[in-house]
Amino acid sequence: MTLKIDRFRTRVRLSGELRSENLDQVKAEINCCGTSVVLDIEEVDLVDVESVRFLNACEANGVSVEHCSPYIKAWMFREREEQSNPKTKEE
Repeated sequence: MTLKIDRFRTRVRLSGELRSENLDQVKAEINCCGTSVVLDIEEVDLVDVESVRFLNACEANGVSVEHCSPYIKAWMFREREEQSNPKTKEE
């Protein structure tokens, strides 16, 4: 399945698979919305790591990410934790 993007005023609704190759298109749709953007990912069933990082960046930049599945939300949390607490390699 591919990614379907619908935009309604300040809401961008995604359906399908959110993968890194789709992120430029999603960013363009978000930029068309102006302020108070909502990214609705209720129907997203598969993501990759770059997409998870993108979703975290969206939230950090004031975009509301709504209807996130539990596995994606947990992955987003783990990525944020890893970014804020990078492990150092012992040599």
